[in-house]
Amino acid sequence: MEWTESLKTAVAYMEAHITENFCADDVAEKIHMSTFYFQKGFAILTGMNVGEYIRNRRLYLAALDLTAGREKIIDIAYKYGYETPESFSKAFRRFHGCTPSQAKNDTSKIKVFLPLRIHIEIKGGNDMDFTVEKVEAFKVIGFQREFSMDSSYREIPKFWDAFANQYLIRLFESGPKDAVDKAICDNMVGEYGVCIDDIGGNGKFRYLIAGKYLGGGVPDGMTVFKFPNMNWAKFKAVGPCPGALQAVNTAIFKEWLPGNPDYEIAAGCNIEWYPRGNADAPDYESGIWVPVKHK
Repeated sequence: MEWTESLKTAVAYMEAHITENFCADDVAEKIHMSTFYFQKGFAILTGMNVGEYIRNRRLYLAALDLTAGREKIIDIAYKYGYETPESFSKAFRRFHGCTPSQAKNDTSKIKVFLPLRIHIEIKGGNDMDFTVEKVEAFKVIGFQREFSMDSSYREIPKFWDAFANQYLIRLFESGPKDAVDKAICDNMVGEYGVCIDDIGGNGKFRYLIAGKYLGGGVPDGMTVFKFPNMNWAKFKAVGPCPGALQAVNTAIFKEWLPGNPDYEIAAGCNIEWYPRGNADAPDYESGIWVPVKHK
């Protein structure tokens, strides 16, 4: 399914099931897309995550039900997935800035949140700096953590900071001292940031601070992952990180994927490429690699 149509189908699905118990995994399955790429693309294009959209729509519809006056507050709370009237009232006040009772008596206090209308302007896609390469199976080795899509933009940079403080600074000053240090140096761990959507639900994915695995021992606390033979679209970013890389990432979803006549995403993973050099320099070159297949 074409990217723009997939998002329209996703929104229609969420609207049709808004009072039911579902999550991003269910929506992604409906449009035959990995949860990772669905949530990532949705957040880039709308400025909110899937959970926020569902929650905001439910709270707006709950306010409309209140003003209709046909249901009790406790019944409306249960209808939109809240376990107690107290949790509903707390979420309602946070979103609308007033209590359910106040909104019922004064509709001007209600915050409007209408269904999304998906419209993507396709521009500049042919000018993006990328190549599509067939890459033989390869392995990466690194340090792994699980992240939620809802908080990954905040938490992954902290993961990188912890990695740098625990290993890179010391290695730069004194060199490798144990098996972990040796594995980091031998395999250039830190060259890649690897996202892998294979956990199976709950909006979570694996992220590795990694390097290309060249063989040898795998110390405790490190993980090896193998990518199969695949075609990769490799997009180049020029400029200080993370700004330059984030801009290219946004352009992939807003300009390159919509209406692309040749390629679609092939798997739930991607690689951020961070070669050696000054990542703050205006001419620093980094990249994003996305697995693709011909339509």
